[in-house]
Amino acid sequence: MKIIVDVNVILSALIKNSITRKIILNSGLVLYFPEPSLHKIRKYQNYVIKKSGMHEDEYHEILRGLFEYVRIIPTEEIQKNWTRAKAIMEHIDPEDVVFIASAMTFNSSIIWSDDKDFEKQKSVKIIKTHRIGLSCFYRYSFTGITKDLSE
Repeated sequence: MKIIVDVNVILSALIKNSITRKIILNSGLVLYFPEPSLHKIRKYQNYVIKKSGMHEDEYHEILRGLFEYVRIIPTEEIQKNWTRAKAIMEHIDPEDVVFIASAMTFNSSIIWSDDKDFEKQKSVKIIKTHRIGLSCFYRYSFTGITKDLSE
């Protein structure tokens, strides 16, 4: 199973050494991030540095470390599903179309996000941080969690 990581998940992992960061670094899950959304991480760099209290060099070190475990989905791959994704998500949140299109790039993929806007669509499965944390660190079956999502 391939998991598409929402930008807010990456930002959360950058701000604090939290369960989110631990999941990315230690879970062994196959994680992906859309190339077109890399600019959003750059956009919030100063916010993350200020909120976390870290120095810029530390920010870049943590960012590099996270992306050792998160693969980038090339823009060209995402564009193949853009029209369908736009029909599903644009009226809910246009900035999230890229994540729907990314999920459609793979069979059996889900989006990892705590953004409630994704719950307003039914085309792509969503998993929240606490559910992934339960799966990874408390020995619950990840298959069982994804089964819960399909019900």
